Amino acid sequence: MARTRFHDLHTGTQLLFIAEFVVLCVIYFVGLEADRSYYPDLLPAYWEGQLISHFALFILPTQISILSVGLYNRKIRETFRGIIRRMFVSVALGYFISTAIYGLTPIDVLPGNLREWACLAAFICLVTLRYFALTARYQSLGRQRVLVLGAGERASIIERRMRRRSDRVSFDLVGFVKTRGDSPKGIESDPIIELTTSLEAYVFEQKIDEIVVAADERRSNLPVDSLFHCKLHGVEVTDILDFIERETGQIAVNLIYPSWVIYSNGFQSTNYLRNAFDWTFNTFLALFVLFLTWPFMLLTALLIKLEDGFKAPVLYKQERIGLNGKPFNIFKFRSMTTDAEKHGAQMAVKGDARVTKVGGVIRKYRIDELPQLYNVLRGEMGFVGPRPERPYFVRELVLSIPYYNQRHNVKPGLTGWAQLKYPYGSTEEDSLEKLKFDLYYIKHRSFLLDLLILVRTLEIVIFGKGV
Repeated sequence: MARTRFHDLHTGTQLLFIAEFVVLCVIYFVGLEADRSYYPDLLPAYWEGQLISHFALFILPTQISILSVGLYNRKIRETFRGIIRRMFVSVALGYFISTAIYGLTPIDVLPGNLREWACLAAFICLVTLRYFALTARYQSLGRQRVLVLGAGERASIIERRMRRRSDRVSFDLVGFVKTRGDSPKGIESDPIIELTTSLEAYVFEQKIDEIVVAADERRSNLPVDSLFHCKLHGVEVTDILDFIERETGQIAVNLIYPSWVIYSNGFQSTNYLRNAFDWTFNTFLALFVLFLTWPFMLLTALLIKLEDGFKAPVLYKQERIGLNGKPFNIFKFRSMTTDAEKHGAQMAVKGDARVTKVGGVIRKYRIDELPQLYNVLRGEMGFVGPRPERPYFVRELVLSIPYYNQRHNVKPGLTGWAQLKYPYGSTEEDSLEKLKFDLYYIKHRSFLLDLLILVRTLEIVIFGKGV
């Protein structure tokens, strides 16, 4: 059977999510029953009238916060001490969110210190659950045995892209089967299998769950009858493009062929209802974020003035390429010296000497991006989408990177799938890697994916993973 997954939330993570939901439910109901003995006259009214509201305000903010700090990321590379730290942040953030909602709505807070004790119990129980989940290697749940048909240049992409154990957490790679027409420049370290029996016999003998078709030359070289037989007996047969897309969250640009784009799901055409909803959602969210962050924006402007003098500009605008290749001016807090581009346009690099002291802080926590709320309100940008690039660099990248122009088929965004999945980079190779993630987003674009990206962007802001 084909595996279903909400982007990078694989089987083990989904089960962990459910387990943590159950733990939070138990804590909530045990806390209510314990509180009943202290407030016998008050609790029944809350129990009968606002049970669902209190239930939601305890559990949902906590689990959304756990998602936002990256604890549902199957490829998280963190020590157990780091996981404890992140869990503490997520429980505290969930408590803060629920407190804010209580303050802004007519819902009455439960009597006593039930919420505080529940949060403490949640922290202890969730950390304990994580310990046992990691000990039991929950990431390996639902793990499939995978056989790759092909051992040439196309198949080697799997070996290069998925070298680490964390890259193969959802599958066990049995090996690569050579086919006629495979390039000699192929697999280097993974096992290459020379079949002495038919493909289907080997598949059934080794209990293979999935065959990935990655032959360099498919025409007249694939064992179609064997693949058909395996498919009928429940073995999943997957094209290498779909396999890489599913396991890495990116589209292998160098492997794309037109028929794959034409026949694959996704890359949906313009949907006017969705566009209208997107504009409404982005406008509302921009106003809400502006309401929350205007004090930080005012403080940032003052600090920039204090560092560079009151005659120095606070904002700078720069031409970028937006939807359908249309240029527009983007607005940001100035984080570099006023003469940063006296030698011409150049991409920012990590540890860039042109970045000011204040600029280093506001770039790290993405505060420099807040003026782009104006671009969102103007409809030039959304909250989620490929980051807009400058015309000078676009002209160069379009010539050197295939399909680069396709990232302009959607509105650019303040954050995006590439920003979550790929570290900061300034080279042409980095642009190619980011394009693979941008195309994945364009193919799978949906409201739920946008929400996932927005929630997980909080990890970048909270832990200062910006440039």
